[in-house]
Amino acid sequence: MRPPSSSPPSPSPSLWRDTDFRRLWAGQTASQLGEHTTLVVLPLFAVLTLDAGAGPLGALRAVGQAPILLLSLLAGAWVDRWRARTVMVLTDAARAVALGAAAVAGLLGLLGLPALFVVAFTVGALSVLFDVAYQASLVRMVRRDQLVRGNSALEGSRSAAQIGGPALGGALVSLLSAPVAAAAGALFFAVSFVSLRRIRRPESVPERVAPVPERPELVAPVRGRIREGLRFVAGNAWLRAVCLASAAFQLSFAATMTVYLLFLPRELHLTGATVGLALAATGPGALLGSVLAARLPGRLGHGVVLVSAAVLGNGALLCVPALHGSTTATILALLSVNFVFGTFSQLVNVTVMSVRQAVTPDGMQGRAAATITFVGMGFTPLGSLLGGLLAQEWGLRTGLLVTAAGMMLSPVLMAASPLARLGRLLPVPREEPRPTERHGSE
Repeated sequence: MRPPSSSPPSPSPSLWRDTDFRRLWAGQTASQLGEHTTLVVLPLFAVLTLDAGAGPLGALRAVGQAPILLLSLLAGAWVDRWRARTVMVLTDAARAVALGAAAVAGLLGLLGLPALFVVAFTVGALSVLFDVAYQASLVRMVRRDQLVRGNSALEGSRSAAQIGGPALGGALVSLLSAPVAAAAGALFFAVSFVSLRRIRRPESVPERVAPVPERPELVAPVRGRIREGLRFVAGNAWLRAVCLASAAFQLSFAATMTVYLLFLPRELHLTGATVGLALAATGPGALLGSVLAARLPGRLGHGVVLVSAAVLGNGALLCVPALHGSTTATILALLSVNFVFGTFSQLVNVTVMSVRQAVTPDGMQGRAAATITFVGMGFTPLGSLLGGLLAQEWGLRTGLLVTAAGMMLSPVLMAASPLARLGRLLPVPREEPRPTERHGSE
């Protein structure tokens, strides 16, 4: 209920006037550039410097992605017990050291494929920790009515990094060398380290305040905190819907992309450069989606924006199976489809993140983010296998149509959930029970 006052509520101050938020944004941007540059540099390092074949290259990519499934839940439990700024600073420093050491070893000819596997896993694990921490950091830094704008800025820079990072990494490897490109990735992480270290705002950590020092048995162990995070997400109707919709999307999207990357060169006979150009169109779309996410939910309602954007973005990919040939019209249609998909999928991403942050108590932010990431990304390998099977059994065009149609399950699940009824104002979280209430007795 609104307070009985005739004066309108005071508008939120601009986040860009907040020095600490600017430092968070700059650090997160540099970190994302380092992360997405490294995702290209390490495989190219293996291929060009170590002459790795397809099998070792696939294994290297899998090792780098494995921490998402192995460490996401643990990362959430850890972040909720530490200052997010501390986690981000330490992970930046460790990634800079790991890549710097790889660069030096590469320049000296001392870096072999087993050591590169270690570097890939290390950087991937630290990136999981950083990504969970920066989402929790925003909630602890800004007012809840500023979350949408804050997420819009952070996700916008992440989208820009997704566009520029791989291109920069490829250019550095081509123009200079793979070890020098790895050193550039280390430099980005060092810049992020410096920026985040300059944040001065005190940060409270809810879980570290609750336990009683004289009662160490009341402090939940890591596994207990992970279970609390799982129970919290499963017991919250909004977050449960986010989990289900995310799992449906990731399963279908992974299957769709597997067929899609075969459909473009084999069915439409597009060159590798044209395929890259078509995929790159999602980047500018994602930037536009981040801008729209700062405005539309507050005007139209979060539920309306979520369901409508998911229908438009996912539905755009249903147009691809209808394309034929490699004509200019086909290429323009692909660019348009990917731009629309990038725009509305990013609008969904930012809005979902804002809803999740708003309904989650501060002491559960890391675990909620990690649980949703774990559930959603956990279906990605299965989706990739499913896409390959459908393409093999039913053909590329039919397989792409079926997998793209499967992506429409995500907006259907959101429309049938409490997410669809969210209005222009984000709900207030219900505080979770303190650890002293769950562990031990009085």
